[in-house]
Amino acid sequence: MPLEVPREPLSAEEARALDLNAEHLGVSRQLLMESAGKAVADEVARRVKVEGARVVVVAGTGNKGGDGFVAARHLASRGAKVVVVLLGDEGGIATREARANWEALKSMDLSVELATVRDSAELVKVEELIVGADVVVDALLGTGVRGEVREPYRSAVRLMNSSRGLKVAIDLPTGLHPDTGEVLGEAFRADVTVTMHRAKKGMVGRGDLTGEVVEAEIGIPPEAEVYVGPGDVALALRPRRPDTHKYDYGVVVVVGGSPTYAGAPALAAMAALKAGCGLSVVLAPRTAAHAIKQYSPDIIVVPLDCDELSRRGLEGSVEASRFLERCSVIVVGPGMGVGEGAREAVAYVLERWRRARVVVDADGLRALRGLEGALKGVDAALTPHRGEFRALFGYEPPRDLEGGVEAARREAHRLGCTLVLKGHLTVVTDGRRVKVNREGNPGMAVGGVGDVLSGLIAGLMAQGVETFRACAAATFLNGRAGNRAASVKGYHFTAMDVLESLPYVMREFEPWIPGR
Repeated sequence: MPLEVPREPLSAEEARALDLNAEHLGVSRQLLMESAGKAVADEVARRVKVEGARVVVVAGTGNKGGDGFVAARHLASRGAKVVVVLLGDEGGIATREARANWEALKSMDLSVELATVRDSAELVKVEELIVGADVVVDALLGTGVRGEVREPYRSAVRLMNSSRGLKVAIDLPTGLHPDTGEVLGEAFRADVTVTMHRAKKGMVGRGDLTGEVVEAEIGIPPEAEVYVGPGDVALALRPRRPDTHKYDYGVVVVVGGSPTYAGAPALAAMAALKAGCGLSVVLAPRTAAHAIKQYSPDIIVVPLDCDELSRRGLEGSVEASRFLERCSVIVVGPGMGVGEGAREAVAYVLERWRRARVVVDADGLRALRGLEGALKGVDAALTPHRGEFRALFGYEPPRDLEGGVEAARREAHRLGCTLVLKGHLTVVTDGRRVKVNREGNPGMAVGGVGDVLSGLIAGLMAQGVETFRACAAATFLNGRAGNRAASVKGYHFTAMDVLESLPYVMREFEPWIPGR
């Protein structure tokens, strides 16, 4: 394994992202649930004599309940006297995996007793069982908890806390916020918490509720944390609320273009819109502005009073300053050329408009050589391919993955930015975290695809996505769009085909879309 897998605690959304990435790698959620439930049963067996023990699993209707169903089955197979108390109606069991394990328990009528509790008043019928149990397993609410614990869960937690037996929490105690450690009205007080894969952030310093924390490996491949996958996309996409307007989704300004290269800034600006930003603007020399306008009426084009991009042209435009003043992200570089004027323009953007977040791509990277100090304190993403990396840093990164990762990580750390080293395996790093994207195909080795990527990154950043996450998700989406184009046209496609594929690819990962 060429990369170190991190071991720090996970947020709730990071844990969900890992599950999605594992599924993408071929490890189903059914397999993960089976491994999680067995890990809980194994931990109980290490602490009590299971055969003949009275075990009560108090379960909710979500995936944590499904883990509890699996644990119940394994404990029953070892001779425990198991009762599963389901809080809610069995018709409300939320996922296919949890339902399958509930059905398995229903067929175990000789070894497992099932009870259903629909409201707080019905808890009285299981009170004696819970209080007198040798083991109580909390399988109620997990990392998907939203808001304070409500009835009948609140009363069930109080009842479980009064038990004299060993109290075991699955993943994290019910009522403990997975990210903040806040108690959400009422929380289970466990003797031991069997947490899946890694501890959750909210568990740090909350030993009063978690008891001993056991990190259970449930078969999530290390690659799920290394390779960019659907989980990383889920971390980056934002739902669109009905009561919003375009400025709620950010403004992207693309600074670039030249008489020779008018398509590059247009592709970047259009990709930003496809990513979901509210407004996309191109600031370009007058010699390129007219051509850029022809690409789409969806982008705003501001002609600058210069033939080649320059600081003077940017400073002298009231309209350009107006858009730069209100923009969320600036993409600087696509098609801008490599003259002294381009270098001055890059310096101006980084020095004058430090409030905005920045994506530096293409010719902007070559112009950045010697200006690296201007990046200090700027939230920036740099997106070089191997040649641009050499032009910027003075050496070519190693071709092997481990060497490429080390070079990218070193330079990202030195500059305090996020660096996207594009290639067959694209490396994304902020100097500490590392992700590797392997989506894509050889047909993407065509002009303009990198401009689509830079616009896609900016479009996600404009919506408030953290830079590292935006870069990781964008590389996956860009590669996936390239794969979709290839599935229709073979390797005979263009950057425009990748751009047009983006909405269809992004729709795959937007569960809030009506009708899905």
